[in-house]
Amino acid sequence: MKPKLIISGGGTGGHIFPALAIADEVMAQFPGASILFVGAHNRMEMHRIPKAGYRIKGLWISGLDRTNMLRNLLFPLKLAWSMLQALAIVIRFRPDAVVGTGGFASGPLVFVASILGIPSLLQEQNAFPGVTNKQLAQRAHTICLGSAAAQKFFPPSKSIVTGNPVRATLHKPISKDEGCKILNVDPIKFTLLVLGGSLGARKINQLIKNHIYDIQQLNVQLIWQCGNLYADEYQSFAKENTHVVPFIDNMSAAYAAADLVVSRAGALAISELCLMGKPTLFIPSPNVAENHQEKNAQSLEDKQAAEMVVEHTADVNFWPKLKRLIEDEMYRKLLGKNIQSFAYPNATKVIVKKLTQLISHD
Repeated sequence: MKPKLIISGGGTGGHIFPALAIADEVMAQFPGASILFVGAHNRMEMHRIPKAGYRIKGLWISGLDRTNMLRNLLFPLKLAWSMLQALAIVIRFRPDAVVGTGGFASGPLVFVASILGIPSLLQEQNAFPGVTNKQLAQRAHTICLGSAAAQKFFPPSKSIVTGNPVRATLHKPISKDEGCKILNVDPIKFTLLVLGGSLGARKINQLIKNHIYDIQQLNVQLIWQCGNLYADEYQSFAKENTHVVPFIDNMSAAYAAADLVVSRAGALAISELCLMGKPTLFIPSPNVAENHQEKNAQSLEDKQAAEMVVEHTADVNFWPKLKRLIEDEMYRKLLGKNIQSFAYPNATKVIVKKLTQLISHD
């Protein structure tokens, strides 16, 4: 079998990395497969996908801007043009199936595929689905859900809870020593990994900045992913035990090196942290639909599988919780063991199996 697939999704790492994980698994199972990505012009997928070794075409599309309505004047034109672009791409490539992982570009692509009778699979990462996937649900053939909580938003006859696909490298765990060697950090020291998502998280960066002296006083080695948006602002804090980077390419090494993680509570981050069994202090983003990050983190905290601090209390509550986690090894072990029980280690394989069935039945 040599399937031809178009995979579309992007805007953020939360849509891009599941798409790449699916593509990598397809290539592992079917080395002769042909995969084309479709993304949104000028978004991060346009350089992340080629870096991973895949071809990508960009659509002139963006979401509605809810803060500045004037910016939406071009939206109808962008949507119409992106539909024509998607139509041309699909007709030229002639895929056996299309996959949408959310984000602006997957809308026109999956819509056009449905009109042409090409089977489609949606992969929804969140407990509270994005607008694009909700709108495409009636047209898709199969919907793979990262969370059981999303089931109520989709037709039961075509939905299945698979968990979220995570990068293949995370399925081959490495030792702390090896991870530290790759990142060129000290393997002996207690290591705190701070993640704010691919673009960065302003509040997390401010909290780390405000408590950087406290962290250093506890002899903690810090790996601080501040995000591309904040790289210039925080690079000056780098010193011997404080490693400040805009983005971490080798997350397998970063997780291996980490004794403790501070993170946003996006669906993909949670899936990876569950798989790696890492004790985590979540600081959910309040700027997401349905406040789903807080609900994600709360469900883990309720099961003693993680700790959480919400942003509006973080100035008071962040440091006491972080300090306890740094100092209490037994508690960290409990959280690490419990969070691992929420992992879906076979998510990517199950999704590719569903995709294969879709192509075979067509």
